Amino acid sequence: MYEKFKFYKFRDNYLFSLCKYNELNEVSEEEIKSISDLIYFLNPMNPINSRKSFAISSPSLLYLKEEGLNILQLDSVDYSSHIPSWIIDKINERKIMSINTNYPSWKNLLLKPIKKKWRLNLIALGDVGSTLLIGLRLLGGEFIDTIGIYDRNLNRLKRWEYELNQIRRPFDELAFPKVIPLEEDDLFDCDMFIFCASKGIPPVGSDITDVRMAQLKSNSEIIGEYSKLARERNFQGIFAVVSDPVDLLCKVAFLESNKDNEGNMDFKGLSSDQIIGYGLGVMNGRACFYAEQSSEMIHYIEEGRVFGPHGEGLIVADSIKNYNEEISNYLTDKTINANKEVRGFGYKPFVAPSLSSGALSIISTINGNWFYGSTYMKEVYMGSKCRLLPSGIEVEQLDLSNELFSKLQETYNKLAMII
Repeated sequence: MYEKFKFYKFRDNYLFSLCKYNELNEVSEEEIKSISDLIYFLNPMNPINSRKSFAISSPSLLYLKEEGLNILQLDSVDYSSHIPSWIIDKINERKIMSINTNYPSWKNLLLKPIKKKWRLNLIALGDVGSTLLIGLRLLGGEFIDTIGIYDRNLNRLKRWEYELNQIRRPFDELAFPKVIPLEEDDLFDCDMFIFCASKGIPPVGSDITDVRMAQLKSNSEIIGEYSKLARERNFQGIFAVVSDPVDLLCKVAFLESNKDNEGNMDFKGLSSDQIIGYGLGVMNGRACFYAEQSSEMIHYIEEGRVFGPHGEGLIVADSIKNYNEEISNYLTDKTINANKEVRGFGYKPFVAPSLSSGALSIISTINGNWFYGSTYMKEVYMGSKCRLLPSGIEVEQLDLSNELFSKLQETYNKLAMII
C-alpha cells in the first residue's frame, strides 16, 4: 500500500510531502513524476535538531522523525511496497532534496543555481591558512574561480597576494585561480567562506596534552564574530571551519549565527548544513600512514573509515566489512597522537592538516566527490564520509556493527555534553 504523498508546485519547482501545505498549489502525481530535474521533499522538523536541507540517499530518510547518529546507520527495510518506483528511482539518482520547512527561509533553497567554478574567501594567513592557500592555488584551477584572502596583518596579506600570484605554470600562465586581497566587508561575497583564524596555539614543547581543546574559548569568540557577520550578510554559501577544535567550532558558529539581538534563537542565520568542519581528512591520512607499516593493517586503505572529531574521541575503524577492534584501537591511538610525534621533532604539525583536511577536501566538496567532513547530526557536528551534491549533503550510510556503533555513540555523547 503506497503512502499518501501530496504533490505540489511552487513557481517552477515540484515538491512532495507526507504533510499538508495549504499555501502551496497541489498537482497530480502524473505531473511531477515526469520531471527529470531535482524535486523537493518537504518535512517540518525542529531546526535546532535538524538540517535545513540534505540529499535523500535512501527511502528511509523520507520517514525521518529525528536526526542524530542514526543518520550513519543503513536501514535495510524494503520500502518498495510503500513508495512508488519512480520516487525510488529519483532517490537512487540523488535527485531529491529534503527541505525542513520549519526554517523561516526554506523557500530560498528552491532551484539554487549550481556553479561550475566557485569563488572562495579565506580568512587568516597563518601557518594553516597560508599552506591551505598554496594547495588551493595549485590544485584548484579546474574548480575555483578566485580565492579571496583576508588577514588583519596587512604586510602578511600583501606578501601572500604577491607570492601566490607569482606561481605560474610555464606556457599555461593562467591555469591557477587568481588570489585577491579583500576588505573585511567583502568576506561573504563568495560561494565558500574558509575560517582559518586561530588564537592561543600552545607553542612546541608546551605541556598541554590536548592542543586542540586549549583553543576552544579564544577561537569560539572569533568564529562567533564572523558567524554573526555571515548572518548580517545573508550568506548562502558554505561556511567551512578549519580551525581547532573543528567540530565544536562548527556548533558555535551555528548557534551564534542564529541568535537575534536579544540572544533568542530565530534560525535566520546560517543553517546547520551550511557549516562543514574540515578536520577529519588528515586523520584518515594519518591512519593510512600507520596502516601501510604492517601487512596486518594495510587493508584499512581499502576498507577502513574514520569517524568523529579531529582529536580526542576519534574512532578509526580498520574495516567496515570485517571490523577488528584490536587493530582499530591501535590505529586510533596512533592517529590521535600523530601530531605529538611531529611536535616531538620540534615542529608544529600543520602541513598535512592544511592539505589533507583543507585544500584536498575542499576541492572534493566543490566537485561533488566524497571527502571526510563534520556535518550536523541533531546536536553534534560529527565527522564521517560525506559529499555535497546538487540535492544537498549526503552522509555515507553503512551497516555498522553493534560494537562499532556503540563506540560512535560514546563519542557522540561526549561531544554533545561540551556545547
